[in-house]
Amino acid sequence: MMEYLHSLNPRQREAVEYGDGPLLILAGAGSGKTRVISCRIAHLIQARGVAPERILGVTFTNKAAGQMKERVAGLLGGNTESGPLLSTFHSFCVRVLRRHIERLGYTKAFAIYDEDDQLRAVKACLEDLGLSDGPVTPRAALSRISYAKNRGLSPESLYSQAVDGAGEKIATIFERYEQKLRQANALDFDDLLIKTVALFDQAPEVAQSYNHRIEYLLVDEYQDTNRLQNRLIRLLTELHRNLCVVGDEDQSIYSWRGAEVENILRFEKDFPGTRIIRLEQNYRSTQAILDAASAVVSRNLARLGKQLRAVRDAGRRIGLYEGWDAEEEAAFVAGEIKGALARDSTSSAAVLYRTNAQSRAFEEALRREAIDYRLVGGFSFYARAEIRDVLSYARLAGNLSDSVALFRILNVPPRGLGDVTAKAVAARARGRGQCAWQAIAEMIAGDSGGLSTRALHGLTRFSHLVNSLARERELLTPREFIRHILEASGYLEMLRAERSPEADERLENLRELVNAAAEAEDRGESLAEFLDHAALVSDADGYDERARVTLMTLHSAKGLEFDLVFLAGLEEGVFPHRLSRDDPAGLEEERRLCYVGMTRARDRLTMTWVRHRRAFAQEGAEEGRPSRFLSEVPAELVEPLSALAQPAKARTVWAGAVNSVDGLERALTARRKSGSSRSFSSGQSATRLDGNPRWRRGVRVRHAKYGIGTILQCEGAGEDTKLTVSFPGYGEKKLMEKYATLEKI
Repeated sequence: MMEYLHSLNPRQREAVEYGDGPLLILAGAGSGKTRVISCRIAHLIQARGVAPERILGVTFTNKAAGQMKERVAGLLGGNTESGPLLSTFHSFCVRVLRRHIERLGYTKAFAIYDEDDQLRAVKACLEDLGLSDGPVTPRAALSRISYAKNRGLSPESLYSQAVDGAGEKIATIFERYEQKLRQANALDFDDLLIKTVALFDQAPEVAQSYNHRIEYLLVDEYQDTNRLQNRLIRLLTELHRNLCVVGDEDQSIYSWRGAEVENILRFEKDFPGTRIIRLEQNYRSTQAILDAASAVVSRNLARLGKQLRAVRDAGRRIGLYEGWDAEEEAAFVAGEIKGALARDSTSSAAVLYRTNAQSRAFEEALRREAIDYRLVGGFSFYARAEIRDVLSYARLAGNLSDSVALFRILNVPPRGLGDVTAKAVAARARGRGQCAWQAIAEMIAGDSGGLSTRALHGLTRFSHLVNSLARERELLTPREFIRHILEASGYLEMLRAERSPEADERLENLRELVNAAAEAEDRGESLAEFLDHAALVSDADGYDERARVTLMTLHSAKGLEFDLVFLAGLEEGVFPHRLSRDDPAGLEEERRLCYVGMTRARDRLTMTWVRHRRAFAQEGAEEGRPSRFLSEVPAELVEPLSALAQPAKARTVWAGAVNSVDGLERALTARRKSGSSRSFSSGQSATRLDGNPRWRRGVRVRHAKYGIGTILQCEGAGEDTKLTVSFPGYGEKKLMEKYATLEKI
């Protein structure tokens, strides 16, 4: 009984054995948080005698919930039938709504719409409203609707906030979408949380029944909760307040999904009497890795703070590699991985990057070295839909008999050639033994086969486009031709009009495709050779699952660990991402993302940046600058690495940064001689706070309109004191102290 207690360190055991009342477990990376929360559940049952059915544990993914169930079952002797309820937030909400949703006017047989169902519903709304051919795409509308719903906005409030006609159209589509869901007795994914909170608000007796039924609530990954989830937690604990949350504010990286880091930062204020226990003993990484990661994230103001201590030894310093371009960077990483695997074939390595588009160069470099790899968080680069669409245009322009390529792009972007037209073309081709292109030519010439005038007009436009591309194919270089396809087809215009995170990601991938064509051209390849290469890559998607190398975005890496980690693309505008440049809250999240990536490494961490990263394959762009995150790593923790390729290329100087391996070595030597432990400068000076000593940089305040914020700067004194405050979701605000009525917290 309770042998698990002996395997816990003092802080872990304190968290497991803590009694009633609110408990915040600040669990640093690699500190064993999953073990602690599982042991606490088992301890409540075995030592405290709490009935399993009176315990609820919630997390974010089915995988995490399944792992928790397995751990708890193992601690309880393998009994899974009478264990506590451990589920995701959304699964729990479905259980509640299936019992009580009639209070909200639905029946218990409500449908749950997935993303594809939602898109179909939005398309129907656009058709109903006569907006099918307008600038608003279904995916863009759905993205805006989900954003509004996660923040508790109704169609009416969205309409009142609209600043232009496009915003008003989104609000109108939102209203119609909600009507369709109601008519279909259906809920979408966001509704599961929304309706459960509404149920508890409108039927307090139902909320009280769950308060009595659930005596202990445990929440994993609390830093990832959004506004609705936090509201649900409070409604479930109004009576007993036996709430235990486990999280790490330094790993809050999902604000684009609605997560609010403020939930964990203000937990102690929201739940008075909270006990805070910090898990700071790290079982994963070396001390050098932890010190480097901690130095970076400590620059953030919105944090509670912790100091990670490694159980292991100090380990090697952090590798820092400067490359000339993305190809050189990828070649270096592939070479390092090849050497590591040669020394120990059982070791694991990960290449982490900010956006999926960066994977292409690493995929090709690893393939050249015959290194098996797994791609996580997306398809292989050449298997992504937008890449295959554009390459299908290129294929069809060179071979009009390629019916597979034709049908893929017949209505992409949308040009009024839907399923009816596609089926008619296919039937004509099949009946007459023709390729699809010949069938289209006959239909346009007069034998329409019953197609409408609108469909024939669309086929004519499509025919002219393809014929034009066939002519341009012989006149343009590979990079020029791919760029021409993007513009002439309307593909870029379609994605730009969508204005959603998904569209931005697809645009990044298409920019990388142009870069790939440019690099093929630089190697002397023709367009046909480039297309052959792309076809071979996309066909070879059955990678060996035993491969020791993983490629993924930083967001996908959370919760994982590897022996070797290569954190790539550390340039200003890439990482941190350019969209966070003027947003202090966004920049802090980028820094947390960097911390997450760094702490995935067990034994060796290498960070890379390049001088020249192509933007739409154009040379001569502004020279890349090393990410500010590199300058935040203490110099004594850095091990400069030599460039592998193109040593003859001139490396120009960027003021204030370490601009070459030799320069970095000299800077490090000088710092060691001077005894300085400060990090090498990125050219940015720290903001100095003058004036009123009451307001210091880093002090957190509450504003009646903007909520909780952090002071960045204070100018003047007395009644003339001016404060610059960063408010998550609102950005920086300049306030006069005498008018702002700020509450220090």
